Amino acid sequence: MTEVFAICTGQPKSFRGNETSAIDKRPVEGPVGIGVLGIAGDSVADTKHHGGVDMAVHHYPHDHYAVWNAWLGEHPLLAGPAAFGENLMVTGLTEDGVHIGDRFRLGSALLEISQPRQPCWKVEHRFGRMGMVARIIERHDCGWYYRVIEAGEAQAGDVLECVETGPEDWTVARLFAALYDPAHRPSRAELQDIAALERLCQPWRDKVRKRLEA
Repeated sequence: MTEVFAICTGQPKSFRGNETSAIDKRPVEGPVGIGVLGIAGDSVADTKHHGGVDMAVHHYPHDHYAVWNAWLGEHPLLAGPAAFGENLMVTGLTEDGVHIGDRFRLGSALLEISQPRQPCWKVEHRFGRMGMVARIIERHDCGWYYRVIEAGEAQAGDVLECVETGPEDWTVARLFAALYDPAHRPSRAELQDIAALERLCQPWRDKVRKRLEA
């Protein structure tokens, strides 16, 4: 069990030119509802690439902040909340210690890890630093998304308790590396394993199947 020290939400705001983003999130005071499409008061700007039932809640490990601070040079965003646009601020869980399909109780809600988070240009624009996406791919510090199995309510100070473990061969870090890190090209057998992960979101499984058919 690990304590969630902040639950953060945001609404789309001007981000770059005519583009908007909800990556700028702030802590919620008191209890907040968690439904199948995410946390009450949270939203996404790019509905093509974000949001939906398989990306309802975003978790980026707070454990990575110190390493980023060393690399970026004490960036002010890292002193505030949700620097990477995460909904849950938590220490003690990282990509190499959680699995696709792990289920967690948070307050009265039940969450399930559905996919790693694919990094995009918005992280680099937010921090004003190129090279962050490449570093995430190299280190597999990607974060992940949850789908909501049981809607409920939670607040800062609640614990995130793992109540069921997914396939132990497939940590979030290993799956992300297999599909995004050129240094970890998966074998055909590994791709077949990934395609068979029932709790991995369907779009990722479909992409893997297309690779197998190519």
